[in-house]
Amino acid sequence: MTVPFLRIGPSPLHEGAEQHLISMRDGTRLATDVYLPASPRKHAAVVSRLPYDKASAYMAVHKIAPLYLERGYVFIAQDVRGKFRSEGDTVPFVHEIEDTYDTLDWVAAQPWSNGSVAMVGDSYHGYTQWAGAAGGHPALRAIVPRVTSMEISDLSDLAGSGTDQALCLYFANYFAHMWVDKNLYAYEVDWSVRPLRDLFEDAFAAIGHRSAAVDSVISGRPLVDPFRTRAPLAGRPVPVLHRVGWFDNLIDASMRDHTAQLADPRWREHTYLDADACDHHTYHLDQAPVPPELDHGVHESVLDAVLPRYLGRTLDFLDAFVGGRGDPGSFPRAVWYQGHEGERTAASWPPPATRELRLHPAGASLATASADGGTLTETAEQRPTAVRWTHDPLDPVPSPVRDPWVHLQEYPDEQGLHGRPDVATFTGAPVEVPLDLVGPVGATVDIETSAAAGHLFVKLHDVSPDGSARMIVRGQCLISGQGPQSVRIDLGHTGYRLRPGHRLRLQICGSDFPLYAPHPGTDGDLWQATKFSPAEQTLRIGGDRTHLTLTVSDGSA
Repeated sequence: MTVPFLRIGPSPLHEGAEQHLISMRDGTRLATDVYLPASPRKHAAVVSRLPYDKASAYMAVHKIAPLYLERGYVFIAQDVRGKFRSEGDTVPFVHEIEDTYDTLDWVAAQPWSNGSVAMVGDSYHGYTQWAGAAGGHPALRAIVPRVTSMEISDLSDLAGSGTDQALCLYFANYFAHMWVDKNLYAYEVDWSVRPLRDLFEDAFAAIGHRSAAVDSVISGRPLVDPFRTRAPLAGRPVPVLHRVGWFDNLIDASMRDHTAQLADPRWREHTYLDADACDHHTYHLDQAPVPPELDHGVHESVLDAVLPRYLGRTLDFLDAFVGGRGDPGSFPRAVWYQGHEGERTAASWPPPATRELRLHPAGASLATASADGGTLTETAEQRPTAVRWTHDPLDPVPSPVRDPWVHLQEYPDEQGLHGRPDVATFTGAPVEVPLDLVGPVGATVDIETSAAAGHLFVKLHDVSPDGSARMIVRGQCLISGQGPQSVRIDLGHTGYRLRPGHRLRLQICGSDFPLYAPHPGTDGDLWQATKFSPAEQTLRIGGDRTHLTLTVSDGSA
């Protein structure tokens, strides 16, 4: 079948930038734009290395660079190897340590450089910052990785189900659109195709190129992760401002980075956190779901209004730690946006005045009968009971969002899914005073599947007085078919206020398609599966068998 597609090549270059092709150690040349301040003196430089076209409207470098120039920095944007105007093979992750080091080497040697370099950027260009830390170039002074993680090279493992996580199709979908060749490709995926290994075959045939990244993960050969031999935290410590989004689909991995740094005595004093109530593409909870007239991805005037909030903390951090225009000692260790309440600061994350709140599901007979389902209370029923449902891989629970990278742009009401017979829910009573979630959230689930293996998905929702239910945090994992098992699922961190009259709802189910592959019920390769069998899943509750663990403010309900 012929698949219509749109090939998106490099955008016109910006007139305000100097254009360079920088040679790497193997002779490959990377396209690099340099934006210089008006002052002729030497400056610190800020580098962003990205695969998304440095000249594109999507990256908005032409709007971002002037804000750095106003603070006296040189701003440098570079297409990574194999993307858009840069030379080399189109394979993610593999060369980023060496290419970042060679780029910083070039920057530090320029006549306009004072020898100090910082790095900034989101997602993949946050990963290239960690590559800079792993490389340990002496000119690197600070990094500001945003909505990213040291772990994102492991996306190939998640997409290839080489871990204990559910098989994540949207990571494979990312590789299939972004990492085919130098260009970006837009096309619709037919998610009904089976086996899953053929999902992108018609598109690749139409394009005339394949994605080496997709071929690697489907074949069970994850891409080379350079951090396995040269870990960022093994390098020279530099100040790090972790900028995370509570609704970003990489929030769990982002917070693991922050936690790992806090646990490392060499890095601990160099670690700072800035958490916002936003998703991967900076759509904010305050405006969710985002009306078309307020969409910064569509309207340039809205983007102009968003940029100060988007860049402000980054610029202040660089001024304090690189530019010499601020006091590093006064920069807050933890700043976060408490959803539905406002910005807060503390000397640590989680903040000191917190406690653990444990909630227990009850009412097994009601759990799959309605959207509200059973109950969720602090006091556990001691009598063991069970909830059973059938996971049908041919009729999976549909994913509530079309694009997980812009969750808050859509911010769907999920109550319609909660009435399905294959979704177990447990809903608490309305809170009378605000309940502030401030820290990690986890769930312990006593689960069994009749199949050889399966997936388990757990979500926590805010249920409004009108009955609408919107996600706060989520987690998922792979489960085996070897009898009952107690599974601990990390649902990530959050800063979120449950307002008076609202309720918490715990959701447990066995599928979330097409964001994740529906488990066929076998223990074979999910990419190759052609046979699909329904499986009975049994959730056991009572006592501490299954419970939700929240971190809440001491003054909360």
